[in-house]
This record gives sequence, structure tokens and C-alpha cells, in this order.
Amino acid sequence: MVLACLTSACGVTFPMASLFLEAETTSSTTAVKATSPLSPELSGEDWRRAKGALAVALDPQGSGSSVSWDNPDTETKGNFAPVGQPFVSSDEICRAFLATLVSKDGTRSLQGTACRPSGGEWAIKDIKPWRKPA
Repeated sequence: MVLACLTSACGVTFPMASLFLEAETTSSTTAVKATSPLSPELSGEDWRRAKGALAVALDPQGSGSSVSWDNPDTETKGNFAPVGQPFVSSDEICRAFLATLVSKDGTRSLQGTACRPSGGEWAIKDIKPWRKPA
């Protein structure tokens, strides 16, 4: 039966987006919201803009200076500053960073590490509140 189904025109489908995104229900529609490792309050568009700034800030070929982002629609903005030099971990290029998020709820400072495989996208591996060194 399974072999017959695989070789014929029948098939099984399911929504792949549900594996990677969470649904956000509004009064009249259901919108898909990308989950941000920086903050659950960031909208999908906020996170898209933040990811772009993160990639530029952490680029090993870049200037090593901080990169800002903002979303005028949500009045949310932030900044990424690379810390130290890039390093290799588990065949990925990694770099520590400091991040600032400014939203209607206030300002938060974070510290973390992001890594990317060769030719891939940066992914945040760890993130926590930034604590000023003693």
C-alpha cells in the first residue's frame, strides 16, 4: 500500500510552517509570527530586521563596529555590537555580541553568542541579560 502510494499521484501533506513558526491569533485572522531568540515580544518583522543587522555586525570581514536596526511600524529598535574576534566552534564561525533592544516596554541589554556554518546564516546560540562587569 505504501509503495503504491509513493509511486502514484497520491500523497500526504501537512503545513511545514508549523514546524518553524508559531501562530499568533488576532480577533479576525491568524498571523504567522517568527519566534525571536532575542525577545518573545519582537514581531516577525522586528526579528527580520534585527537578523539583518546581526549578520552585518558579526561579519568577520566587516569593520567590527555596531549596527543598528529599527521598525517604525512597531517603534521597536536595537543595536548589535560584536565583542572580540570571531572564533571557530564545531565547524562554525562564532562571535560574541552585545545587544540593546528598545521597545514600548523599555530598554534591555543582552549578551550572547551567534554562530554560522560556512555560507549559512547566523543563529544565536546563547543569549542572556547583560551584566556590567564588576
